Amino acid sequence: MATTASPTPAQMPAVISPKEQFLAAFEQEHATTMRVLRAYPADKSELQPHPKSKSARDLAFTFVLEMAFVERALTAGFDWSQPPAFPETPPSLEAIIDAFEQGHKRVADIIAGLRDDQLFETVKFFVAPKTIGDVPKIQFMWMNLCDQIHHRGQLSVYLRMAEGKVPSIYGPTADEPWM
Repeated sequence: MATTASPTPAQMPAVISPKEQFLAAFEQEHATTMRVLRAYPADKSELQPHPKSKSARDLAFTFVLEMAFVERALTAGFDWSQPPAFPETPPSLEAIIDAFEQGHKRVADIIAGLRDDQLFETVKFFVAPKTIGDVPKIQFMWMNLCDQIHHRGQLSVYLRMAEGKVPSIYGPTADEPWM
């Protein structure tokens, strides 16, 4: 599969705003995550490498939940007076991939519509175990993107265990060599 190259310094604007910087990374990482999700064999979605591990389907649903968290943080914020309610994991990997695509598009559109100064407003979220505090929205967005990358790494291990072909993530793989 072809990968999208990052812009060269000559293609980058002289000054890039925090929003533009985030959106560029958000789109690039999303494309990579989608390659991993689409490579995962649907018939192995219940693979659970260890009793304490999530199934591959539940792990993939984490991407959907993270998009919902970012959407919530950028719009209504969180109500921590009550425990959060999480939706059930959809029954198929295809449904999860569709939900992730839709959530990604909604979040990208919300971010695109924000002014840079709005990214530095805060949202109430965990700053330590069992501790809620003020987190700048831009920091919350980056934290969730980094968490997506982390979970994508986990899913790539599941993918190898499921005997799927691991696509290029940040470099060549045994299944997708660059040379």
